[in-house]
Amino acid sequence: MKILKKGAEADVYLSSWDGKKSVLKIRKEKKYRNPRLDERIRKQRTIREAQLISDVKSFGISTPLIHFVDYKKFSIYMQYVNGKLIRDMDDKSIPKVCLQIGKIVGNLHKNGIMHGDLTTSNFILTRKNLFLIDFGLANRTEKPDDHAVDLRLFKEILNSAHANVMEKSWKNFVSGYESSVGKKQCSKILELVAVIESRGRYATVV
Repeated sequence: MKILKKGAEADVYLSSWDGKKSVLKIRKEKKYRNPRLDERIRKQRTIREAQLISDVKSFGISTPLIHFVDYKKFSIYMQYVNGKLIRDMDDKSIPKVCLQIGKIVGNLHKNGIMHGDLTTSNFILTRKNLFLIDFGLANRTEKPDDHAVDLRLFKEILNSAHANVMEKSWKNFVSGYESSVGKKQCSKILELVAVIESRGRYATVV
């Protein structure tokens, strides 16, 4: 197996399933936790992630197919999505695709789910679809504050990784988001994003 991504919560490998290229995600053991508690947490999060990846398909959002969930090994075998990470696209293409990303995120929030790790590394563009991946930190929540956290993270990513096209990309993202959730809800979430930003701006170290 080839390592694709090492994360704080899990490692992702290039593997195979039924003779086809696939992705294997394995949740890591946390040594600082009680072993029984750690097993329970990893099992619950593995189950939740697999369920969410499957459930959001009913909203019309493209996510990898789940091949197999191994609860004992806290792992998920899923479809390998052959496409291009939005993170790796050129400056001309990123603002255009951000409109579609905004629509997807709005659709997610409208149906009561926050992704928890909205970055341009977690969207893959194929010939036919834009896939959203990595639901490891996702949760079911209707809270506007949680949805604002999603938007704030995506805005930060644009500002740090795609600074040259940040303004246009963010504007397109917001436009797409509004088309999914409506003008009133979009304004509410953006106000909360501004509140989160102001907290960070004026925070002091004690």
